[in-house]
Amino acid sequence: MSNTQSFHVIANPLSGGGRAVHVACDVAADLGDAGAAVRITFSPGIDAADGLVKDTAAAGETCVVVGGDGMVSTMAGPLHRYDVTAAIVPSGRGNDFARQLAIPENIHDATRLALGGVETPVDAIEVAGRVVVGSVYAGVDSLVSELVNARSSRLPSGLQYQLASLRGLLRFTPRDYRVEVDGQVFEYRGFTAIAANSGFYGKGMHIAPEAEVHDGLLDVVMVGVGNRLKFVRALPQLYRGTHLQNPEVTVARGAVVRIAADGVEAYADGEPLAPTPVTAQVLPGALRLLLNG
Repeated sequence: MSNTQSFHVIANPLSGGGRAVHVACDVAADLGDAGAAVRITFSPGIDAADGLVKDTAAAGETCVVVGGDGMVSTMAGPLHRYDVTAAIVPSGRGNDFARQLAIPENIHDATRLALGGVETPVDAIEVAGRVVVGSVYAGVDSLVSELVNARSSRLPSGLQYQLASLRGLLRFTPRDYRVEVDGQVFEYRGFTAIAANSGFYGKGMHIAPEAEVHDGLLDVVMVGVGNRLKFVRALPQLYRGTHLQNPEVTVARGAVVRIAADGVEAYADGEPLAPTPVTAQVLPGALRLLLNG
């Protein structure tokens, strides 16, 4: 019986402005140089994810997901459904879930985790009939994601998010929120509500600094109404994770979170999800990922 490792590299050809195509080829080359059997598929879209992962499971392969947060989120449901072990090689604009998991940005270092990483159970989120990985949010950050997705910019991705955040804060009208966290009700007028599995979103914003992907809970960050100029000045706090000290911010923790706000569409991992209300529920240990031990 052969002990050769077998991998199915699945890449989003649009991720990172097409960068994922080159990354996938480098990943396959590294795996092949290590003596592994490897094949590459460039996913034609969201609808193909289930079939691709089902095929991976049938072949007894390890899945290597090449892309950004949206690609990882797209693959999460099928990976959970077919119980397939996966590695992540980040190549998108945000890569926030990979950041939370301490997966190296360097392609070759990330690929080495596919070959020798420790299989680790990682939580996910079930929401609106989907499985997602990082966070579910509804508010000004939904608008920011919409602005980032709508623009094909030559600006570095970090600046895209920062400029979109400024525009979003200036344009978004505060809403009346009702958020339920394991039955506890929070009602407020504000800018957003985030149910976070991962601590990061928006390319490095440490929105939920105490969030863990192994604790079976979601960290819920609720931002009440306040002075817009103050929020603009406080944007650097989001990257440092020091914004929780502001009186407009309330934090809760629970396994089931319902977010309701009139006229707001919820987003998950940078992609549109559904109009609110939405209910997010943690899926403890839903994914088996190859990570640093």
